[in-house]
Amino acid sequence: MSKETALALLIGAAAGGSVGWWLRRRPRLQRRRRRSQKPLDPPEAQLRAWMEEVPQGWLLLNGDNRIAALNTRAELLLELEDSSLALRGEPFALLDPSDELLHLVNLARDKGMPQRGSWPLRTSNLDVRVMPGDDGWVAVVLQGRNPLESQLERQEQWVSDVAHELKTPLTALRLVGDSLALKAEGRQAVLVQRLQRELERLQVLVSDLLDLSRLDNTPFTEASPQAAVDPEALLSRVWTMLEPLALERGVQLRVNAAHQEREAGPQLAAIDPARFHQALLNLLDNALRYSPDQASIEVEICARNRWCMVSVRDHGPGLSDTDLERMFQRFYRGDPARARSPRSGSGLGLAIVQQIALSQGGMVRASNHPDGGALLELLVPRAA
Repeated sequence: MSKETALALLIGAAAGGSVGWWLRRRPRLQRRRRRSQKPLDPPEAQLRAWMEEVPQGWLLLNGDNRIAALNTRAELLLELEDSSLALRGEPFALLDPSDELLHLVNLARDKGMPQRGSWPLRTSNLDVRVMPGDDGWVAVVLQGRNPLESQLERQEQWVSDVAHELKTPLTALRLVGDSLALKAEGRQAVLVQRLQRELERLQVLVSDLLDLSRLDNTPFTEASPQAAVDPEALLSRVWTMLEPLALERGVQLRVNAAHQEREAGPQLAAIDPARFHQALLNLLDNALRYSPDQASIEVEICARNRWCMVSVRDHGPGLSDTDLERMFQRFYRGDPARARSPRSGSGLGLAIVQQIALSQGGMVRASNHPDGGALLELLVPRAA
């Protein structure tokens, strides 16, 4: 790969791909240069100087996993004693990368898709983004974690540990509550029913916390259990779990599965079926919670390049600016006045959807539909 192409890959990694794409168009710009009095391309030396000043560390690996270049910030983050010039041409293994990072580098090459992960060091952990290029080239972008992020990570670990400890006693308490319900009468029966509801809510909360903990520690890898799943068929099975609640309020489900070709059959997703089921259940449950009575929940399934996209739209009040900013955060709940169902959630459902999407190599995003209501889009890899 030429120096110019390698530079385009690096800038694309640091700037989200847009600048790298501009560099790859350089031949086209050169053909148009006759119309311009001044050159539109900055000198390569200037581009390299700019890249040296970016706040992230970066290093380039060739197809043989040898270090082609790295900046000063990377040297500081990796606590290196040797300069970048001394490391040029040396094997990547010299930097003692973790097994997870080596796997992400290989996965980025094989899949042709960016990968995210971490690089544990002696004194800290680095957030890593691996960007694939042509001919086996890879850009590794490094970002140090600030103290606040480390504190949040420790807090999440503490919550996970507490959830593990609560699981067994809550199960025992539910058994006691069921036993009391068989004997209680009058006002005692009412109190026992309230006890059972609260225990059930706490058990759901603990289960959600444990799910998030497992998802946090399950990065997307080729070894993840995946299958070719038909989203339309899975949606039908998911809806049977929510349909009794929907019928009480006259809410219906409408599914539009768009096929590119009539003979092509359904769009299939490459995903863990159990996790896909859980994500769709949470999305539909959220839509049902905010749907007015006698309304409908509209689901569209379609292909978007390499993605299989499932869009879920309700006809509720839509999302506020705060909702759009925080709705995938743990324990966040929107304005209760906007809900149309008396049921209250744990505040973890959409956070679980986001973690499932990330663990399966996909993403989830939210917006307000132009005709009203909230629109949530789950994008997961398409099956080959």
